[in-house]
Amino acid sequence: MLRLLARWIRRPLLPAVRLWRRNIQLRVVVATLLMSLGVVLLLGFVVMGQVRNGLLDAKERAAQSQAAGGFSAAQDEASAATGSAPADGDTPGTTSRSLLNWRSDLVVQLASGGAGAFDVVALSSDSAGTAPSRGARASGGVKVESIPVALREAVAQGTGTFQTYTRIQYADGQRSEAGLVIGKRLNDVEGNTYELYYLFPLTQEAASLALVKTTITTAGLFVVVLLGAIAWLVVRQVVTPVRMAAGVAERLSAGRLQERMKVTGEDDIARLGEAFNKMAQNLQHKIQQLEDLSRMQRRFVSDVSHELRTPLTTVRMAADVIYEARSDFDPVTARSAELLGDQLDRFESLLADLLEISRFDAGAAALEAEPIDLRDVVHRVIDGARPLAEHKGGHIRVVGDEQPVIAEADARRVERVLRNLVVNAVEHGEGRDVVVRLASAGGAVAVAVRDYGVGLKPGEATRVFNRFWRADPARARTTGGTGLGLSIALEDARLHGGWLQAWGEPGGGSQFRLTLPRTADEPLRGSPIPLEPEDSRRNRQHTAADHTGGPARHTSTGVPGQTQSGSSTATGRVLPGPARSAVPPRQSRSATADPTALPGNGTRVVAREHAAGPPGSGDDTPPDQHHQGQDQTKRKDTTRGR
Repeated sequence: MLRLLARWIRRPLLPAVRLWRRNIQLRVVVATLLMSLGVVLLLGFVVMGQVRNGLLDAKERAAQSQAAGGFSAAQDEASAATGSAPADGDTPGTTSRSLLNWRSDLVVQLASGGAGAFDVVALSSDSAGTAPSRGARASGGVKVESIPVALREAVAQGTGTFQTYTRIQYADGQRSEAGLVIGKRLNDVEGNTYELYYLFPLTQEAASLALVKTTITTAGLFVVVLLGAIAWLVVRQVVTPVRMAAGVAERLSAGRLQERMKVTGEDDIARLGEAFNKMAQNLQHKIQQLEDLSRMQRRFVSDVSHELRTPLTTVRMAADVIYEARSDFDPVTARSAELLGDQLDRFESLLADLLEISRFDAGAAALEAEPIDLRDVVHRVIDGARPLAEHKGGHIRVVGDEQPVIAEADARRVERVLRNLVVNAVEHGEGRDVVVRLASAGGAVAVAVRDYGVGLKPGEATRVFNRFWRADPARARTTGGTGLGLSIALEDARLHGGWLQAWGEPGGGSQFRLTLPRTADEPLRGSPIPLEPEDSRRNRQHTAADHTGGPARHTSTGVPGQTQSGSSTATGRVLPGPARSAVPPRQSRSATADPTALPGNGTRVVAREHAAGPPGSGDDTPPDQHHQGQDQTKRKDTTRGR
């Protein structure tokens, strides 16, 4: 429930988050607005504090001066009236009323000079700390409760002037307001002490402070908006050329090499644009040179292959005549005639492979797909390779041929791929049995060829499909391969939209897996056969560890980074596909699976040399490394496979 709630809350925020991550102009403008807003707020607080303190200091000085004058006048008034005794007929009540009248007259007299600037309150000292109702006199309708009790206690106990801030309350319903209270204890006409307070409203200071606050707020908002607009304009001048460069770079990567940036001015951005255009021009020139060179090389290979056919045919006819008459020759000459025939056979195979490679490089290879049963193809290949296996002392076993394995494929090309794999396994199987496994599940069919020979060293599974590459140059060959067999097999698998992958471990043999879509142009999402077999050294160690309950030490692994995708089964379910496939799936109308995104093996994608693979095809080998590897291996005349 919480997960659904979080998803429901996060879903409306995704567009905003995506815009925030992609738009650097928005981030800069928002950051400028936030920083400027922080500066304006800090500056506003400082200015408001200074203005407030200044207004209060000025008010306190003026109030203290006014109160000091009032206290002095009240004391003088009392001193002037001191010594006049009451008449003989006066009673104590009459004296008290006269004293109250004197305080009332004093309050009115002192407040008359304020004209609303202040009010005066006179209280009896004996009422301090209690409800000040007896003998209280106030001007302007001020309530006696406006005077804080703490201030009254301080005035009653001290002899100096005391002040504090309070809320001035009025008896006529007028709204209370902040004010400053200054009080002092004085003597009346009879020598008794009383308390005199001056109350100064802070109405004008509050109005001035509100005006300053409004002014600062308005000016601050205007400054923030102005800074945001300035930041947007400034960043736009920098971001716009960058966006243009990004768009031009994307179009250049898409193959539109004539694209250039529009350069105006002579500033840093203009120099960047000029450098970018010069780089694009040089890249276009170099790419054009490489394309011309590649085209010339392909044409040269094709032309030479075609031109060699005529003299080769003549040499073949002459060699056949010599070979048929070898019984009349001496043993040395007869053996030479046999060697001549064998090498001519190999020469013809090499020419045929070169012509096939040139068709792939030129993009002229066509697929003639039709529904076929891979069991028939496998049995034909095994029948042809059985004499070689018996000569080596081994056998070829088939697993998983109980049920039909139907797929839309080109039978000739699939048979050529499997023939290369089987003969290759027999050649490097060290006389041990070779196992051919078939399986189909979901939308994929697969054929895996397993041998138990010398195997592959770490990293060799990434190079075994290179042209003219050979694992051991000193190893003697019995089948006379041309060094192009696995390269052609790779192209045949890629032409079907399938995968051709290799796994191996030193001394533990190897396994090559061909995975094809059941229907033409159907994207592959997995293979029914795991690339690493069940009987690999690592899987056997895992099994032993499971049986013993203890950890198994890995003494040998296959290709580095390789993982086991699942158990092998002849008719099992669709297992996850390769993590690094040697053949990326072909682009089709529907979305294709990226072999690099699927677990199951550790082989790398071997990209086509004449063109970069499609995005997401899983090819992480730079093209220059492919060409470099080919240049280094073109001198070799044999390879693993035909």
